[in-house]
Amino acid sequence: MPDLPDLPVTFRPARTRVVMLTAAVAIFAVVTTVALMLEPLGPGERASFLLTAALLAGVLLMLSRPRVVAEESGVTVVNLTTRRRLEWAEIVSVNLRPGDPWVFLNLSDGTSLPALGIQPGIARQRALSDARALRALVDARSVAGPEATRD
Repeated sequence: MPDLPDLPVTFRPARTRVVMLTAAVAIFAVVTTVALMLEPLGPGERASFLLTAALLAGVLLMLSRPRVVAEESGVTVVNLTTRRRLEWAEIVSVNLRPGDPWVFLNLSDGTSLPALGIQPGIARQRALSDARALRALVDARSVAGPEATRD
């Protein structure tokens, strides 16, 4: 069994996040600069350029949002547009099979919840390590309960 990480711990695709945030800033800066440098544009056209830049940056910021936060009381899964709080007992298993785009949490109600905060896209080894750590936390917390894992 891998060592349990200290809680709270946040799992997120760091490289993907850096790429998305950098692209958001760059796109906003370039489109804004173009809007300000084009002299024949009227105020409405400039505003539409700025709105387009803000929308593109907003989409990239939304794509950088996913994370999984494990705390003493449970797990919070933040995906693109949703946030879900789970108690440790609600999570039956943590799965990251070959070819999966991200981790799936099998829940006690029979459903499966995608956890986009752990995804093997750019950093496969990091995602595998994070999935193992989350699986170990779930195993430790669901079998013994939170009181048994405290020092």
